[in-house]
Amino acid sequence: MRHTFRVDSAGRELVVVAPGQLAAWWPDMSSHVPGASADGMAHIADMRADLTVPSALGPHDTRRLINASLHRLHLRHDTLSVHATTLEHPSTGEAVLLLGGHGAGKSVTAMALTARGWRVISGDVTLLDTTPSNGPPRVRGGTRAFVVRRAPVRRWFPQLGVDADGPEKFDLAGCADFTDGSGSGEPRRVVAAAVVDVDGDPAASEGHRERVDSHTAATVWLRASAHLIDRVLERSDMVLRHVEDADAVRRRAGLVRALARTLPLSALRGSPSGVADQVERLAIPTS
Repeated sequence: MRHTFRVDSAGRELVVVAPGQLAAWWPDMSSHVPGASADGMAHIADMRADLTVPSALGPHDTRRLINASLHRLHLRHDTLSVHATTLEHPSTGEAVLLLGGHGAGKSVTAMALTARGWRVISGDVTLLDTTPSNGPPRVRGGTRAFVVRRAPVRRWFPQLGVDADGPEKFDLAGCADFTDGSGSGEPRRVVAAAVVDVDGDPAASEGHRERVDSHTAATVWLRASAHLIDRVLERSDMVLRHVEDADAVRRRAGLVRALARTLPLSALRGSPSGVADQVERLAIPTS
């Protein structure tokens, strides 16, 4: 039986018609939905849907389809859904975005920063308001899940005593060093963004930083902001990129060009602690 649901994502609503199982899937699914909370979905009376989920889709494909629709919803408000781990500075509360592909070292860098008092705002996808009325870009929310791979955690943080046995990946979102990415708090002002590349050599302790030119930065932002629609479904040949029509693509391209001009992007390389050193210098530059 199909039901109508209202999904809240950082204060914006998506109306979804889906099989009734979505209600049972939601508590686990919600941590991977940007700007959502475990209680951020509700049954509602029938109304015009923004998204209809095919009955054949399982929980993972349903989440991917919802996320693609949220990408489109937030884009209409000039908010990008960026593949980035975001942290807030312990004293200023301002935000720094860490970009990079899977395995680049975003998570282990974030772990090094949490050991210094930083707090994670979003684990994997960050909702970035690019044109706020009161100044620079701001983080609206993000995904609550913070999934790490066991082997890198054991390698770089042996003091944590993580067992060798167990799933390859596990979620650290329940730790005290993590905030709620559902967007329930005030948006955080972004002071810096960086592409991270954790060096495989444990001896490479000192981090290296270089400035990324604006054209390359725009390309980085363009790719990172397509993360939720560059997904392959498991049980359908549906192409998620089709949620963007030509006007939406042009809109997003314009936003990333403006973002590249207004928010400097750095490339950081080194060990997790070395990259963390550079992040702290970016957050509070010395005069």
